[in-house]
Amino acid sequence: MTRPPQKRRLETRARLLAEAARLIQAQGYAGLRVEDVVEAAGVAKGTLFSHFTDKDGLLAVLIGAEVMRLIDDMEAATRPQDLPQLMERLSPLLDFVASDRVIFDLLLRYSGSTGAERDAVVTEGFYRQIDLWAGWIADMQATGAIRDDHPPALLAEGIQAFLNQVIAIRFCQGDQATGTPAEALHPFLAAWLIT
Repeated sequence: MTRPPQKRRLETRARLLAEAARLIQAQGYAGLRVEDVVEAAGVAKGTLFSHFTDKDGLLAVLIGAEVMRLIDDMEAATRPQDLPQLMERLSPLLDFVASDRVIFDLLLRYSGSTGAERDAVVTEGFYRQIDLWAGWIADMQATGAIRDDHPPALLAEGIQAFLNQVIAIRFCQGDQATGTPAEALHPFLAAWLIT
């Protein structure tokens, strides 16, 4: 007896994602090749493209899932009370996005922020970040830990903008970049959030 087509399709998609994730673990995002994914999954190249528009579409699913996991972790953690704690909460996401140029480029393109392409999970991740950070900022404003002369959502969007700027600059610097991404972000956030 054969499995229903929908179940088979879901199993194939899951196998493609699992094999792509395994290959990324071994060789990084930039090293992922469609040919390797389909060979490891035991399917034809056309099968991959029936599930994902292209390699970037496949990567968007995997990267979006990791971003969502990191946001889940941020939501589960205690809320930051000051800038050092805020930096601590942001660091895992910052480190992930800064770990590979493919991640950064894809997140920018698929968030819709550049107007290029959209992916529902990636876009949702950007909105979740802003909402989460705005809540943190409102709490910190209430205690006087950070400036209170602007709405929390505006300050949260500034965090996102500075995060993107710092990562872009680090990729432009290449091997010349020094320190951690968090160390590069800290002075911007201190100037932005502390009066």
